[in-house]
Amino acid sequence: MGAGKTTKSRKMAQTRHAVLISEDQWLASLYPNAIRSLDDYMTYAGRLKPPIKALVQSILTAGTDVVMDFPANTIAQRAWFRDLVSEIQAPHELIYIDQSDDVCLQQIEKRRSEQPDRAATDTREMFEQVTRHFVPPAAEEGFNITRITGKS
Repeated sequence: MGAGKTTKSRKMAQTRHAVLISEDQWLASLYPNAIRSLDDYMTYAGRLKPPIKALVQSILTAGTDVVMDFPANTIAQRAWFRDLVSEIQAPHELIYIDQSDDVCLQQIEKRRSEQPDRAATDTREMFEQVTRHFVPPAAEEGFNITRITGKS
């Protein structure tokens, strides 16, 4: 949260002429004002997984690249991505933005002022809840990992 994945995703999609799929956009469109807690997020994000997986696999199978602006903070979240690409044997790249907590919190605060509709969930408390579950990706998980350090 706050590491810069949305900014990086937008740039990558533009540079690679890829389809960009953003979890935040889908959640905001399908479940406006419904996410107020981490439990809410997990419930609604879980509902997105099956249709998003089918959509992304269809796009990839058609030969178009996809950039997914989705969190992959935990081994379980990343397992979903691994299944998505391995089921269709799609090439992939997992971008790990290794950002300090201080920078993430600064970026979250900036986002709160720029997007007041996110002020209820983009908080230090939510960041701490999310970060508590973070596990950096490891080679053993079977991904092609690109690590980006510092301010993205």
